[in-house]
Amino acid sequence: MKLNFLAAGRVRMKKSIYVPGADRSETIDLPVSSALIRHKQGNVLFDTGCHPAAVDHAEERWGPLAKVMKPLMSAEETLLPSLACTGLGPDDIDIVVNSHFHPDHCGCNQFFRKATILAHAKEIEAAKAPNAEAAGYLRNDWDYGQPIKAVHGEKDLFGDSSVVLVPLPGHTPGIVGALVSLDRDGQFLLASDSVSLRLHLDTDAPPRNTWNVDLQLKTYAEVRRIENSGATVVCGHDDAQWQGLRKGSEGYE
Repeated sequence: MKLNFLAAGRVRMKKSIYVPGADRSETIDLPVSSALIRHKQGNVLFDTGCHPAAVDHAEERWGPLAKVMKPLMSAEETLLPSLACTGLGPDDIDIVVNSHFHPDHCGCNQFFRKATILAHAKEIEAAKAPNAEAAGYLRNDWDYGQPIKAVHGEKDLFGDSSVVLVPLPGHTPGIVGALVSLDRDGQFLLASDSVSLRLHLDTDAPPRNTWNVDLQLKTYAEVRRIENSGATVVCGHDDAQWQGLRKGSEGYE
């Protein structure tokens, strides 16, 4: 089995959303990523990043969210060119796992027409709620008619414990991570926005864009438990960590 981290966008937001005490005039640049898992039973993408239309038409694509989350990437820094570096195209993907349905995590869902989408049942429910758009759920990103299978609790994707989806609620009601176990390079917990920055896990300080603080703190404790068992925690938007990861065709096994 192989794991490849793929660039899937880059955005700028107010630093005070993520870092306690930051001046409201400061900004923070956040990488947006996807992960390709190549298993003998199928190819999996964990998150699909930002839609390429957001590069030049962010307000048209994201509406009011474009004022909060400013795209910085070029079209070449979105998911499909990154995926192409591994020798695969959209039709080679069998499963797309959306950690959650915010537009920087499911923006390229539409391109994976042959894939089944997996998301937690509570996330699907939240994305379909009457006030969903105000909560950051944009249907033109997460729902393109592919079959969407609901995850309930932990899910062993291939029945061999190599890829296990783990509920990590707090940022949203149904956010999930993926615990990937590799033969050579060990375990990686793809934490997505359950741990946006390493700072949050180390200081028990949830960012301001947290849906439920109590659940988030319980999730931090669970993530630390998984880390203490030997897993590398891959944060959702930590630029310092992102710079140190192998990316594109240079992956982990």
